[in-house]
Amino acid sequence: MSDRPDNRQYAPATERNREPILNVLREVLPPTGTVLEISSGTGEHAAYFAPRLSPRRWIPSDPNSLARASIAAWQQEVTANNLYPPIALDASEGRWVVEMPEALEDFDWGNYPIRAIVNINMIHIAPWSACLGLMAGAGRILSAGGILYLYGPFKQNGQHTAPSNAAFDESLQARNPEWGVRDLEAVVAAAQVENLSLKKIYPMPANNLSVVFQAE
Repeated sequence: MSDRPDNRQYAPATERNREPILNVLREVLPPTGTVLEISSGTGEHAAYFAPRLSPRRWIPSDPNSLARASIAAWQQEVTANNLYPPIALDASEGRWVVEMPEALEDFDWGNYPIRAIVNINMIHIAPWSACLGLMAGAGRILSAGGILYLYGPFKQNGQHTAPSNAAFDESLQARNPEWGVRDLEAVVAAAQVENLSLKKIYPMPANNLSVVFQAE
């Protein structure tokens, strides 16, 4: 029995959504290269996806130190030599750590450039500036054909798609007025500003969507 502390955190939705998300990722991700996950949270998705999406590499990230500790703890629980240690990254920043020259020492960009960015359940639990920063970062980092994948609840045509999403939106805004379920059309417009075109929308369980953009 190990004496080290167990820093793993658990998100109840992960076990429910990880397989449907994985099925979409297998369809849309480039076959090689590195996937950068923005706002990895507990790290459960990274630990589940990385070994199943090899030979792609997977970089988890989160601005929260407790989340990074959880990601690292989950990494220790899986056998996946394609899963990098978590990095500190805030999507709203104007320059991400993976864009800095010193990052070249930690990642093998020559063989595994970032070809996709994955973001699960973030933009509704963050200020709108985080979504804009995500789009800007993807626009800077992804070369033509690169993929940006979003997952979560969205409004469409200004309307909630289910009563449960409306209730969830209300609870989010009660916690923080800057949070809330985003209008899909506004997200698509923000992506287009950064030369990211909408490729496909996948209906997902629990009234969520997978939204896939491609760098032009």
